[in-house]
Amino acid sequence: MGNLADAVVVITGASSGIGRATALAFASKGARVVLAARRQEPLEAAALECRQAGAADALAIPPT
Repeated sequence: MGNLADAVVVITGASSGIGRATALAFASKGARVVLAARRQEPLEAAALECRQAGAADALAIPPT
């Protein structure tokens, strides 16, 4: 996976497990990530971690 600065990736189940790992992998390559999950606190933590890993932007979509 090369530089993904122009990519936008939407990931469900992003607060833990493989969803979180996938989000971090894309973030580390510079992609913009949109994260969705059922648990708001771990979701916000995952978005922060993605920003720290190098994501161009990380947007957390909390449950409604």
